[in-house]
Amino acid sequence: MNGYSNKGYIATREGFGKGVLKAAETNERIVVLGADITGSVGLGPFREKYPDRFISLGIAEQNCMGVAAGLALGNMVPVFSTYAVFSALRATDQVRVSVCYNHLHVVIGGAHAGISVGPDGATHQALEDIAVMRVMPDMTVLSPCDATQTKLLTLKAIEDLKGPVYIRYGREAVPDFTPENQELLIGKGQMIKEGRDISILATGHMVWEALQAAYQLQEDGINARVINIHTIKPIDQEIIIRAARETKAILTVEEHQIMGGFGSAVAEVTAKYHPVPVIMTGMEDRFGESGKPEELMDKYGLNSENIIKKARELLSLKNDPH
Repeated sequence: MNGYSNKGYIATREGFGKGVLKAAETNERIVVLGADITGSVGLGPFREKYPDRFISLGIAEQNCMGVAAGLALGNMVPVFSTYAVFSALRATDQVRVSVCYNHLHVVIGGAHAGISVGPDGATHQALEDIAVMRVMPDMTVLSPCDATQTKLLTLKAIEDLKGPVYIRYGREAVPDFTPENQELLIGKGQMIKEGRDISILATGHMVWEALQAAYQLQEDGINARVINIHTIKPIDQEIIIRAARETKAILTVEEHQIMGGFGSAVAEVTAKYHPVPVIMTGMEDRFGESGKPEELMDKYGLNSENIIKKARELLSLKNDPH
């Protein structure tokens, strides 16, 4: 899967909406729950096309999650999405007890995730949702890298899975670079670029930044492998172990707190099966702030330039005999 190019800038929330809409064409059991921000999370087209299958519950996220659980018990396929700070964090108790404990097929959208929400500020920048959702028993956690992949993974989450699913996606338009006909399996990572010196494992919007960093590193004589981990739980242990064994050093990249998030999930695998140096790139135990998305991404090191810097640190650590 090499030779990726940017097809244009599209928000991953659009991909989520398209995936739900496509699934609803052949599955009349799909219902969508709204919490007053339906258009913002990509579900406006569903509401317009299937108004009788759309339920507006207002700004009451815990109630929405409970209703979703009840609908799932009634053999419906509920989709509920709001900002990730609300769907993953405000409604955590209902996700845990009402949805996961009962092994219900509820598809939960965590929209506007990460610091790239920008002007909404720290209260609306979900930087802890991966950590919270991946510890939930029975929960599948998906973090697609672009709009195309978000659409395809949303379809699979609705059509192929049985239990609870959390799909993390963003607001801002980002490069759309994966093909419509890509081989995509839940629980299996994607080799985006081969490499032998280090492995860069990225998730979500940061996959594109990791790829750009790898291209720049290659010009400097450093051959970096890039892997897209779109399924954080269940994580692809095989591709991680192979990366650790073959490149002997791993850099993780995420738009999330480094503690408890994607990098921690990768480190859990390497610690158990093939210990190697692991450096994590993400938010370092702090909140974000209000600002333009691109300025915040630069300030907090969530860009290709900082990935390059971290990659060089990792190479030094790998090559240090002590």
